Amino acid sequence: MLRYDRRGYGKSWPHEGPFDVEDQVKDLVGLIGNRSVVLLGHSYGGNVALAAAEILKDQVRGVSTYETPLSWMTWWPGTTAGAMAVSSTASEAAEKFMVRLIGQSRWNSLPDRTRQERRQEGVALIGELTALRLHEPWRAEAVTCRVLSGFGSEGLAHHADGARWIADHIANARLVELHGAAHGAPLSHPEMMVDLLIRPHLEG
Repeated sequence: MLRYDRRGYGKSWPHEGPFDVEDQVKDLVGLIGNRSVVLLGHSYGGNVALAAAEILKDQVRGVSTYETPLSWMTWWPGTTAGAMAVSSTASEAAEKFMVRLIGQSRWNSLPDRTRQERRQEGVALIGELTALRLHEPWRAEAVTCRVLSGFGSEGLAHHADGARWIADHIANARLVELHGAAHGAPLSHPEMMVDLLIRPHLEG
């Protein structure tokens, strides 16, 4: 299992960028090397996973996405957490994004150090989300591997719509609903994520 922090986040901070999907994919492809892989991408990471699958072809056994934003689509709402974030300064953007994601009370309960670490990721956040709104990072017809497109029953409507679009437009894709989960499913429902979005790729 390979897990890493995207450029500008966590242990990959600071980073000068750029922060678009194309450069994120270069990082991921470099980490994968010549290994056969299953890719799991949560939120923005789903776009990185699908774009990588377009490049790596048969090297990717399968991709699972969870509530992946399709911000370049004309129907994608302009009132999402991501849209609100890009209209602010870097630190404000990161805080607004986190508050929208986990709620004000939970944000307030985080240690000062953790909140500061999240705020400093605002530069990467704005770079990613701005680039994502400007152009399509992957082509549905070019993704040929099996794809499981997940969303949570307790999530927002546009996330479910995005998951359905992926399932409808990628030839070998299937929609997967995680009952009782919202956008933070990797933290709140990790076993369900494994059972529904990872294990099917490994078991064939």
